[in-house]
Amino acid sequence: MTTQTTSPKNGVPVDQLVETMRVIRQQPEIARFRFSARNGWQNGGLNVATINSYHGACEDHGRAKDFTVAMDEPPILLSGDEAPNPVEVLLSALSGCLTTSLVYHAAAMGIEVTAVESTYSGDIDLHGFLGMDEKIRNGFQSIRVAFKVESPDATDEQLDDLVRIARERSPVFDVVRNGTPIEVTRS
Repeated sequence: MTTQTTSPKNGVPVDQLVETMRVIRQQPEIARFRFSARNGWQNGGLNVATINSYHGACEDHGRAKDFTVAMDEPPILLSGDEAPNPVEVLLSALSGCLTTSLVYHAAAMGIEVTAVESTYSGDIDLHGFLGMDEKIRNGFQSIRVAFKVESPDATDEQLDDLVRIARERSPVFDVVRNGTPIEVTRS
């Protein structure tokens, strides 16, 4: 019996992806992950999230270094503009997750992708955030996403299908689109 090894597709080790899926089918509990972050306020709108440990494949993991994500507000929103604001970070998280979902699924389908670009914009009315009108939501009222995907061998229909699959499989898209129960406490 020979084992066929495929080269990475789009930078994704397809053999390992297929093996991971096989193992998850046999041991569903290893698919459960818990990601976490800490946050510390600095000044005004400036605060910094720190990301390191997570739980997955039935064990705890730590990274070699902390990752940090600074967030602030622009001067028009009364802060120092030292970093993107939290809703811009949310848009960037959405962009990263949709792009990763698209590229991974393309790799699994054997489709070579040579470039992916996307734009994201969302509309917020500060009446909600400032508590000035209870009928206006605090967050985005709408978000628009536009993809440009290049592939030497995929048809337009296949590329449209990849964008659809990315939307259907992206965890961040799911959270934004469907909401997730959130428990907030003070310790």
